[in-house]
Amino acid sequence: MATKPPPTTQQQGAAAAGNKPGLRKPVFVKVEALKPVTTGHTLIVKVVTANTVLNKKPRNPTFLGPQNQNTKIAECLVGDETGTILFTARNDQVELMKEGNTVILRNAKIDMFKGSMRLAVDKWGRIEVADPAKFVVKEDNNLSLVEYELVNVEES
Repeated sequence: MATKPPPTTQQQGAAAAGNKPGLRKPVFVKVEALKPVTTGHTLIVKVVTANTVLNKKPRNPTFLGPQNQNTKIAECLVGDETGTILFTARNDQVELMKEGNTVILRNAKIDMFKGSMRLAVDKWGRIEVADPAKFVVKEDNNLSLVEYELVNVEES
C-alpha cells in the first residue's frame, strides 16, 4: 500500500494560513467568436426576444420529487455588437431572461440542436442580470441560422 509523503513546510504554511488557489479573471468573449460544441464561455449579452416553448405542470403535485417540478423552457435570442444566438433558458433561468435585460452568462456552453448552435448555461454555470449595456445588438448576424454537419474523417 502506497503512503503519501509528508507535506513540505511550504505546504503546511499555506494550509495553516487558509490560502486557496487564486481565482482566474473571466475572459469575456464576443458572440461571433463562439464555435460548435465548446464550453466555458463568459459573455455579456442583451436579451432581444424571449419565447416560452414549454411550461409543464407536475403530474402529481402532492408528491414533490425531481420529476414532479414545473418544467419551463424558453428560447431567447441574445446578442451583442458582433451578432446573435439562440439561448435555451430552463426553469429559474426563464425569469432572468426578460426582453431588454442585459445579462452576464458565466460558464456557458454551445449545444447542437438539429445542426445549429444553441447557447445554454447548465448547473455549473451562472446567469446574472447586469446594468444595461451601451452596445446595439447586431441582429443580422444570427449564428443559430448557420447549419453545421458532422463529417467523419477517415485516417489513412
